[in-house]
Amino acid sequence: MAYRKVCDAQGGPLVSEVLHCSGGLDLDWDLDKEELQEPGPSMDRMQMQHVDCQRSGCSDPGPDPDPELMEPIQPSVSVSPHGRFERLQEDPNYISHFTRTPGHKGQRRLHCFLLRYFLAAVALFVLGLLIGWFTHTPSVKPPVPPSDSSDLLEELLRGITADKIDALQRSFSSLSDDSEEARARYLFRQWVGLGLTDVRLSNYTVLLSLPGSTPNTITDRSSHQCFLPNGIPCDQRGPKDLPKQQFSYAAYSAEGSLQGEVVDVQYGSVDDLRRAKDSVNLTNQIAVVKLGQAPLLYKLSLLSELGFGGVLIYIDPCDAPPGRHNWNQAFRVTLNPGGNPAIAGVSREAGGSLTSLLVQPVSAILAKTLLSSPSTVQGDSCIPLAMPPNTERKKITLTVGNQQSYKRIYNVVGYLKGRRNPDRYVLVGSRHDSDLGGGASAIMNQLIAALTEQTKRGWVPDRTTVFCSWGGSALGNIGSYEWGKDNSVVLQSSAVAYVSLNSPVRGTETLRATASPTLLQLTSDIQRRQLLSCIRGGNCPGPNVSSLQLPGDVSFFANQLAVPTMEFAFEQTKAEETTSFLSEAQFSVESPGTLDPLFKFHETIAKMTAEAILRLVNDPVLPFYPLDIALDVQNKLKDKSVVLSSLLSSASSLRDHTAFFQSETMRPANDPKERDPSHVRMLNDVLRDLEKSFIIPETPPGVYRNLLYSLPGKTPQFSILRFSQEAILHCNVTSKVEHEGVKHNSANKEVLCHSTMNQSLSLILRAIRSAERLVCFGLDLFENYPSDTI
Repeated sequence: MAYRKVCDAQGGPLVSEVLHCSGGLDLDWDLDKEELQEPGPSMDRMQMQHVDCQRSGCSDPGPDPDPELMEPIQPSVSVSPHGRFERLQEDPNYISHFTRTPGHKGQRRLHCFLLRYFLAAVALFVLGLLIGWFTHTPSVKPPVPPSDSSDLLEELLRGITADKIDALQRSFSSLSDDSEEARARYLFRQWVGLGLTDVRLSNYTVLLSLPGSTPNTITDRSSHQCFLPNGIPCDQRGPKDLPKQQFSYAAYSAEGSLQGEVVDVQYGSVDDLRRAKDSVNLTNQIAVVKLGQAPLLYKLSLLSELGFGGVLIYIDPCDAPPGRHNWNQAFRVTLNPGGNPAIAGVSREAGGSLTSLLVQPVSAILAKTLLSSPSTVQGDSCIPLAMPPNTERKKITLTVGNQQSYKRIYNVVGYLKGRRNPDRYVLVGSRHDSDLGGGASAIMNQLIAALTEQTKRGWVPDRTTVFCSWGGSALGNIGSYEWGKDNSVVLQSSAVAYVSLNSPVRGTETLRATASPTLLQLTSDIQRRQLLSCIRGGNCPGPNVSSLQLPGDVSFFANQLAVPTMEFAFEQTKAEETTSFLSEAQFSVESPGTLDPLFKFHETIAKMTAEAILRLVNDPVLPFYPLDIALDVQNKLKDKSVVLSSLLSSASSLRDHTAFFQSETMRPANDPKERDPSHVRMLNDVLRDLEKSFIIPETPPGVYRNLLYSLPGKTPQFSILRFSQEAILHCNVTSKVEHEGVKHNSANKEVLCHSTMNQSLSLILRAIRSAERLVCFGLDLFENYPSDTI
């Protein structure tokens, strides 16, 4: 087998500037997993043709790269040149040189005489074997594993069909017992039957915040009119309305009743709060705030600091997906950032609350009534809800009666063991909550069935796949947090990637992919190939890949452990600035059969996820692209007015080193001395750990500690820089709230707030330099040494 480095010759010789990846550099490296083993003695007798491709130019550029693979993903995403490993065709110019010693002529006649008898004996022996073979061999021949990775992928995808997912979903939905325990035990039995060698069912006793025996209410004190959260008058509710109203609450909110004036704070930004503070005393008032633009927990922290006593949350109809009217729909939110609140220090004496605020989600129609807002529809335009100027504020009574109780939640974890690197784990996660599970469990079961079917045919993955179905996801991703914390030491050193199936089909309009920068290129490649076979006629969406914060159980692994993550999902609208955090609102979901009757969208997500899993568990060198991290860092530092020159210099240096490092990842395939599996393992560990450099100690509530995940916006920016700028403005607002007797403390707080920007810049600089050191360490591992010793 011949290996060669394929270089792009479109722009002539590759000068040193190409390492900065300003052009469309595309490097294809060739590697087959069987060739990662130690070269045997026959390798020493071979002379492999090697085309030396220096960084200054290529004497033989080789075959032209596939133009499709060189297309840009999209203008808003920076993706590095490819560093894939592919198998080359056999080199037609390859010549195997060897010597042969001729025999003595005098011995040839004797040899021929003996050969006749030997051949006759062999013929009789073979005849006997054939008779025995056809007599005892069963009619069904044993399956033969696919010959290469492309055949394996085709076989894998062929085994995933919409009909199979439909059948699995109907079986899952037909359970007589709809409790989480029953669902978890059902999945446990299914996974064992599908062939996973090690399946475990674990449980945790956790503190849950549940709706009370009576719905929460909002009462207008002037008219004495009582409203349910969806806007229906309390005296008009029917027996069927009670379950829906009990679903509408804020888990882990404070409990009780509060009287106060309604204050319109729009999205709860610092500017919105400044305008509200200038017009009214905010102490113990009730804020009416929209979801969107920033994390809910961050907004609540600002409102609490300003002295609010209660918060009503709603979704502006102008932010809702097209065609989906949520006027009369209330919803649920959770104030739990993750994990078991009881372990986090919340006791029964504190009422199980995680905030001092009374928090209640309400429908848009009720928010319109409380704000005295005019109609939001004028022709084809949509006017956002807002309280008109000089309008008298309504005085209301907000009553919240949540209940706390300790209950058990269940996780199901199954393993498909790898062969060469069984201690390197690719995690695949979904949820089995009764009200939010959707079709995730059916897709997970279909993936397990398809992969185990390939193992029965002889395929064994390189790395171990860990299938996880989480419990307690709706109230703060409790199951995934607790399991992740219990296994954090192992996961820190062994987790390779996390593939999410949090909510795979939540609409049918847009195919969206979200991935950390390390996996942007793999994700976009899979999505592009799927779009080529789009089944939706002329309505095929274009590639849509981003590195935004992901909701759901992926949070712990991406945010706490910096495990590279990816997720494919169909949704109703594109992720935009005002709608990005609408996923914090949990509506009663439609059944998968209603949302996707033919299960074609589920099939698409299953196939894309299957391809991602196969690449992650099978590729000898992980399909990670470190240059994408450097490009992402530079993209987030475009606003030079707020960054230091040393920061820009370090970002440029990181880009140079990662460009060179990415080009050097071909060495295990090119140099027999470095084809040793231990070298490849070290390389993979460097690629895996690069994101860990960007974990910072603390961030504002609701914001990822992993700097590589950004908040949505027209201009990409490090989230901590955005909130550092807001912190300076916020100090000016909160300092006015302080009482006269604590002016000294207010001054100290203002100094502290103004230093936040410098602290954020320092954390970013430290992260960039840490990543650069790791890249340089990786380069040292694969440094070429002279073959001839002096």
